[in-house]
Amino acid sequence: MDSTNIKRIGILTSGGDAPGMNAAIRALVLAAHHYHIEVIGFYHGYNGLVYEENIAQAKVLTLKDVNGIIHRGGTILKSARCPQMLTQQGLKQSVNTLKDNNIDALVVIGGDGSFNGLLALQPLWHGQLIGIPGTIDNDLDGTDFTIGFATAVNTAIEAIDKIRDTADAFERIFIVELMGRHSGHITFNVGIACAAEQVLSFENFCIDDQQAKIIELAKEIKTAKENRHTSYIIVIAENLWPDGAANLAEQLNKAADIDCTACVLGHIQRGGSPVPKDRLLATKMGVAALQAIISGENNIMIAEQNSAICSIPLEQAVQHHKRVSQQLVDAQENILALTAQTQY
Repeated sequence: MDSTNIKRIGILTSGGDAPGMNAAIRALVLAAHHYHIEVIGFYHGYNGLVYEENIAQAKVLTLKDVNGIIHRGGTILKSARCPQMLTQQGLKQSVNTLKDNNIDALVVIGGDGSFNGLLALQPLWHGQLIGIPGTIDNDLDGTDFTIGFATAVNTAIEAIDKIRDTADAFERIFIVELMGRHSGHITFNVGIACAAEQVLSFENFCIDDQQAKIIELAKEIKTAKENRHTSYIIVIAENLWPDGAANLAEQLNKAADIDCTACVLGHIQRGGSPVPKDRLLATKMGVAALQAIISGENNIMIAEQNSAICSIPLEQAVQHHKRVSQQLVDAQENILALTAQTQY
C-alpha cells in the first residue's frame, strides 16, 4: 500500500487490560490528527470487527474523545476475548468489516493472543497491521517493557507493603500470589522490591520438586521464627503451584503444622492510574505506531529496546523466548544465601 494514501486507521484493544492503554490510544489519535488521518475505534476487542453490524461497535475517535484520558486505567475502547477469531468465519467477517470501513491500517494494543489475531489476518487482508504491546505480564519478545507492567509492579508493591504491616503486627506468614500468566517478571520484580523472604517463580522452581520445596520452606520458616523474624512473606507466580497459594498454605500446614495466610492479589494488578513510566512508554509507542504506518511498515510490533523505540516482526514478538533477567534471579538467590548465614 502507498503510505501517502493513508486515510483511515482502525484501532482496538484486546485481551487483558493494562494501565496505559488509554495513553497509547490518545497518542495515536493526536499524531494521526496532525497528519489529517482519521482514526476509527473498534469496541470490545476483535468483537468490534466480527460484529460490526452493530453500529455501537465502531466510532470515529476525535480529539475530544481522547482528552483527559492519559491518566485513566482500563481502556475507553473496552476489551474482550473473541473466540470467533479462531475460526475462518470470524476472520472473514473481520476482513469484511475492515474493507467496508475503508481501513488502511489496523493497530491492535494487547498481548500475544491479540497479536496472534493479527497474524491470522495477514494472509486475508492487504492493509497494514501494527501491534502495540499492552500487557502487565511483560512477556512479549523483542521489547524490554510492555505497557502496564510498571504500574502492575507498583500496585503489587503497595499491596504487599501493607500486607507486611499486618504480618509484622501478628507475626504471621503470608503467601502472596501475583499475576503473570506463565512468566515471572512481575513476581521477581515485586518480590525483590518488597524484600520477600521467598520468591517462587518459573525461573527458580520446578514443579517436580514440590515435596522437597515444602520441606525446605518449612525448615526456613521455622529457622526464621526461631531467630525472631516477626513476619515471613512468600511471593509466588500464578499458575506455578498446583491450585495456587491456598493449596501451598494448606500443604505447609499439613506437612509442618505451619499456619499461613494465602492472599491472591488478582485483578487489582490490572487496574489503576498508570504510573509515569507507563504513560511515557504508551505515548512514545502510540506516536511510533503512526510513524510506522506512514513509513509503510507492516506486520510489526512497536518495541522499546535499551530505552529506544523500534519495531520488530510480529512473528518474533510471540515466540515466548523472553525470560526474567538472570541478574534478578541471582540477586534473590544471593539474598537468601546471605540471610541463611546471618546470625540474629
